[in-house]
Amino acid sequence: MADTATFRDTSLGTPEQLRDPDYTPPLGKAVPLGIQHVLAMFASNVTPAIIVAGAAGFGFGSNSADFPSLIYMIQMSMLFAGVATLFQSIGIGPVGARLPIVQGTSFAFLPIMIPAVAGQGVAGMAGLMTGVMIGGIFHFFLGTFIGRLRFALPPLVTGLIVLMIGLSLIRVGIQYAAGGVPKMGTEGFGTFAMWLPALVVIVVTLAVKFFTRGLVSVSAVLIGLIAGYVVALLMGQVSFGNVAGAAVFAPPMPFSWGLDFNLAIIVGMMFMAVISAIETVGDVSGICKGGAGREATDREISGATYADGLGTAIAGIFGGLPNTSFSQNVGLISMTGVMSRHVVTIGGLFLIVCGLVPKVGAVVSTVPINVLGGGVIVMFGMVAAAGINMLSEVKWNRRNMVIFAVSLSVGFGLQLEPSALQHLPQWLQILLTSGLLPAATLSIGLNLALPDDLE
Repeated sequence: MADTATFRDTSLGTPEQLRDPDYTPPLGKAVPLGIQHVLAMFASNVTPAIIVAGAAGFGFGSNSADFPSLIYMIQMSMLFAGVATLFQSIGIGPVGARLPIVQGTSFAFLPIMIPAVAGQGVAGMAGLMTGVMIGGIFHFFLGTFIGRLRFALPPLVTGLIVLMIGLSLIRVGIQYAAGGVPKMGTEGFGTFAMWLPALVVIVVTLAVKFFTRGLVSVSAVLIGLIAGYVVALLMGQVSFGNVAGAAVFAPPMPFSWGLDFNLAIIVGMMFMAVISAIETVGDVSGICKGGAGREATDREISGATYADGLGTAIAGIFGGLPNTSFSQNVGLISMTGVMSRHVVTIGGLFLIVCGLVPKVGAVVSTVPINVLGGGVIVMFGMVAAAGINMLSEVKWNRRNMVIFAVSLSVGFGLQLEPSALQHLPQWLQILLTSGLLPAATLSIGLNLALPDDLE
């Protein structure tokens, strides 16, 4: 593996300055560094909104009169990723780690959100956003005792949960690459014309990732999507009809879809908040290790968790999805060696500006669903791979194999055959057939109950 120091620019500052979160590099260097943080996470940040809108029925290719709501959700994804990033980098009282942590919309919540809104159109958004808001408030309060939860979530549990998230989403990637829900059941689904742009995305992403270095390599998925977009454009699959009508500036609207207290969504969001909080603990630790060569402090960990929750709660009020720290940006900090939180602040401000301009969201919405499918096949596969990587730290004795086997079988099995729970109340079906809640509950419970000396 190449030494990451070879990518570092010594003109940015001395080694001591680069390890200092409070140091600000020269502005001419800081602005490009901030924008590259945005480029590294941009595709992943807007994808959950596109998938949720598609599941609800007003996404790409739906010809729904509510399609502008997708543009608004993309806009909110950018705006509140920027706001939450500022919470982390600048901080407000106990809120924020005051570290270069980039926030963005989380994939982890998708297995809960997709069944919660499936086929409901914009009518399902009120319950979803209310759940996001309440889940964010719960996430915020996790910051007061997050350190005490870590004992119950060893790599066996966290690795299984991340693997389940990836496995539950892979089907979505294939559906999108073949043409998406609007084309399912028609002759147009799965045609070569649908698959070609998606395959271009995958091939270009892999080529850029493994045969380039620096920012270009980090932005591989974005570059792959651009390549696939160009192919789709040449094939006549891109429509710019919504761009001309989009406003140049529009403020976010609180409770634009109203309030609706849905127990299944609220419980699901609170459960996933715990998982997201643990992920943030890992990201904060990774930033401190990779960028400053030290361990994260308790104040940094709690502050980061507070910012996660506050960012998510505010996003839910205005129609955004849950926010969490973005792991790909942790890797970017390790690569550049620049620990400055002010660089990330610049990236956050850039995201906020984009989020206030609906035309940016409208341009993003011109990306064909099959092009996005190529990107999410890679992204969701990487989520599953990250879970497997976590599981590599597990000592695979008989005890841990039984815990993994039972938890995976029940969780993944219910996900594959949701009709097995058709006699349960609807809210409980949503929670259990996501697969995440039963798998996590079983793995945590068995890990705490079974003796450690069971070989």
